[in-house]
Amino acid sequence: MQRTASPDTTAMARASGPLFDADDERRARAVVVSLHGALRAVRLYPIENSAVQKALGELDVSCNRVMSDGASCEVRRTGDFIFVNESRVRLALDNYAAVAYVLSLFREAGIGSLRVTQRAEPRAWVVLLAFLQAPPLEYPEDARLGQLEQRLAQADVHCFEFDPPADELESEDDLDARERARQTYMRSLDVTRDVMNAARLGRSPSLKRVKRAVQGIVDSILTDASSLIGLTTLREFDEYTFVHSVNVCILSVSLGRRLGLSKTQLLDLGVAALLHDIGKSRVPTEILNKRGALDDAEREVIQTHTWQGLLTIFSLPVGSGRPWRAMVSTHEHHMRTDLSGYPVCVRPRRLSLLSRIIAVADGFDAATTTRVYQATPWSPADVLQGMRDNARLGFDSVLVKAFVNLTGIYPVGTVVVLDSFELGLVHAANPDETALSRPIVRVLSDAQGNMLPEPPLVDLLAKDAAGHYLRTIIRTDDPDRWGIRVSDYFA
Repeated sequence: MQRTASPDTTAMARASGPLFDADDERRARAVVVSLHGALRAVRLYPIENSAVQKALGELDVSCNRVMSDGASCEVRRTGDFIFVNESRVRLALDNYAAVAYVLSLFREAGIGSLRVTQRAEPRAWVVLLAFLQAPPLEYPEDARLGQLEQRLAQADVHCFEFDPPADELESEDDLDARERARQTYMRSLDVTRDVMNAARLGRSPSLKRVKRAVQGIVDSILTDASSLIGLTTLREFDEYTFVHSVNVCILSVSLGRRLGLSKTQLLDLGVAALLHDIGKSRVPTEILNKRGALDDAEREVIQTHTWQGLLTIFSLPVGSGRPWRAMVSTHEHHMRTDLSGYPVCVRPRRLSLLSRIIAVADGFDAATTTRVYQATPWSPADVLQGMRDNARLGFDSVLVKAFVNLTGIYPVGTVVVLDSFELGLVHAANPDETALSRPIVRVLSDAQGNMLPEPPLVDLLAKDAAGHYLRTIIRTDDPDRWGIRVSDYFA
């Protein structure tokens, strides 16, 4: 029986872009990460230090792996992206700092691309890295590359070649939807990290940066929500608070859009969601990062993050006005609709709409994420079912129903088993809002369990000539059981 993909599915497959070669991607990432490590080591320690020698050795090994087939190792920047030869280094939580740092140094030095044409000695790397740390800023940007080449020639270093910057992809229209979403996500994560760290150190975080980050999220949701929602599957154990805040912001704005909120209301909602856990910056890290169950005293300290967050936001520089709705939502998002949560209310109240939306997004992301005290997260589908069926959890039932309509019965990132015995990963909710149980799925394996090198996207609404569905979900499964890292298919 011949299977045919629906036209929408074909379009989605094209929009997703080709899947990357895993080996090339690992080698490219290793080059950038080791370059970042060597730059930091040279900046912090004398050349003779063992940390510097180790970092230079790792950089040498990573470059030589790329050059093993006889080609040179080229590190090239194009817009906000880094390529190593022809492999783009995909932004992820474990390499974002390295990519951002290397990009900034290349820009300041006026470098478009760096080619390693032959194996470089440690001395050659030190000369190059020292220049990158302190480029001659007194020269115009387009003259700095010439200064670098002159310095290398004077030091008798001839294993590097350079090109000036090419025309950069400065227009967002030149990037596909997934790349725009990825940039928006990582920028928001960077802002959230800075805001939380500033609050922890007693400094005044920049509310303007928060609003700019939320503006990017809102714009992305309004143009292509599925790409950004897919990135909420990125969950980093060591940076849970930052990642969780960005995920809750994305899910809250997506739900607000489904509810018909205006763009101005979405911006208010996004700011409130991004700051909803800012009070945790005032909670001792030994409690936040404690493994295992918290005792009663520690739980009471954790629960103070709601009113601590209100005070933190209240202390922000006023500027164009205080974010009152964010203050209210930060205080209320754990109260529950029946007011049985925390902090305890002294008089009856009705929670604000923004607080109830954030509570749903917060509960969903928290339950589906691995944390220090939650080694085994729930599957997205099971979490939705619990939120929908268990009234004691205290979520607004109408908003939970709207959230299910947004994500589908099988949310993005759910691993599913199909009646064709294929293994699939939910890629997006179906555009047809009546097909909550038939999402767009990426087929990861064939019926025999062999993983596919280029997993195709299929629409579970597709039917054969007789009108029968080609594929149907029969159950969900644990990605760890199959060795699947869900975020690899969205990052």
